[in-house]
Order: sequence, then structure tokens, then C-alpha cells
Amino acid sequence: MPDPMRPPVARHHPQTTSLRADPPRPRSSLRTAVVWEVVSDALERRVKATGREALDVLDTGGGSGNFAVPVARLGHRVTVVDPSPNALFALERRAAEAGVADRVRGVQGDAHGLFDVVERGGYDAVLCHGVLEYVDDPAEGVRNVVAALRSEGVLSLLAAGLGGAVLARALAGHFKEAKRALDDPNGRWGESDPVPHRFTAEQLTALVEGAGLRVGAVHGVRIFADLVPGVLVDTEPGALDALLKLEAAAAEQAAFHSVATQLHVLGETPGAVEV
Repeated sequence: MPDPMRPPVARHHPQTTSLRADPPRPRSSLRTAVVWEVVSDALERRVKATGREALDVLDTGGGSGNFAVPVARLGHRVTVVDPSPNALFALERRAAEAGVADRVRGVQGDAHGLFDVVERGGYDAVLCHGVLEYVDDPAEGVRNVVAALRSEGVLSLLAAGLGGAVLARALAGHFKEAKRALDDPNGRWGESDPVPHRFTAEQLTALVEGAGLRVGAVHGVRIFADLVPGVLVDTEPGALDALLKLEAAAAEQAAFHSVATQLHVLGETPGAVEV
């Protein structure tokens, strides 16, 4: 499985490169590998469809550049919108260290006022990761980020999964909280729950389709990773690689979407060309 923070290996042309070699991986790759595989594949398809090696990518809530910097390493131009000045400062430093400062731009803002800081309809791809949980109106939030896409573009949407939260509370012995999350329309387990909204795969796909996109793929993320004791992954030889392979194998299977900590939906505009 890929590691977004590994230097790229030359592939089809000098600027669009692959990050899919099999290096020794940090545990953080458990949180990013499945999504990165889908995103990098989608960007490669857009490169082939448009004939342009460098795409314009918008990363809403992109923080310190966990995805923006690897995307820029592929040769693309990335605009990161985030409300935190500290995160944007860390983004600038990370981009400079990676040698992609000329392809990464950070602007302060949020999904609600997105077009105060970026161009409407100006991007080949939009990443909306860990944002939808915190907007007041998720449907409006999806429509807003979709409006940033060009007529041929893709949306990468990553949000908290309901089933994973219910399972985690139950396994921790908090059965009342698990039941409350299951029954709550926003998937919250209590007043102190820090996540305002959680979603099922069906809810996320409905939001994407309601915004006018076609759903290209749905994946479960962190299906097993958050349930496996860290000491096992850190000390058992080969455990991390084996767990990554298990996550990748289960990610596309609908049966496991209902227990994933996060859900990833890839949406495509009607004008996007399959290649």
C-alpha cells in the first residue's frame, strides 16, 4: 500500500509520479493509505482525460498538508483552505521542506465562505476530508465544494462513519452511548461528543448525488486499524503490512462500510470522462 509521505518514484511522465512503492511504513499510513490510493488514481485519470500534466486541486480543511504536499509532489498545483493560521504555517514549512512550495498555496478560510477566498468552478479536483462533520448543513457543504469543480472534475469526500463510532463505544463498555449514537439523527453518542455529525455510506452517497455528481467509488477507512491494539502493530513483525493489506481488501466491500471509522466517497461530475 502507498505512503503519501514517501518521495515519489518516476512513472508515466516527469511530473505525474507514483507514491505506491512498498517502503517500511509509519503507523500513520493506516489512516491514509486507502484514501491516497483512490485519490492518486483519480488524479491520474484526470491527467489522461485532460492531457494536462498539472491539475488544479483544492484541499478544503487541508490543514498542514497531509494530502496537499503529496499531491503537489505529483506535479499538481494545490490550494489549501483552512481556518487555522497555525496549520497554514505548518503547511508552508512542510511544502518548503518537500521542495514543492511553488505548487502549494495556503489561504485562511472555511467551507462556508469558500468563494470569498477561492475561485468558483476553478478546480479539476476537490478534497474535502474531515470537514463535513463540522458544518451546520452537510448538504449545503457538499454543494458548496462541488461548485468549486470545473465541468469535468472529481470530489474526494472523507467523513466520520456512524458504525465505527457505535462499535467503538460498545467495545469500550459504553453501551448506552453506543445506543444513543445509533439512534441519534447526527450519530452523536452524547453532549460531550466532539463530532457534530456522523454518516452512513448511504447518507454520504445521497449527499454527493444530491449535489449533482455521480458516485464513482465508496470505501471504508480504518475498518480494523482503530480496533487493533497499538502494541501488536508496533511489536509484531510484519503486522503493520498485513493490517494495511487487510484494510485495503475490506475497504471496497459494502459489508464493512457499516463498521468503518471513516467513509470515503469519490464523486465525479457528469462531464468527467472515463479513461
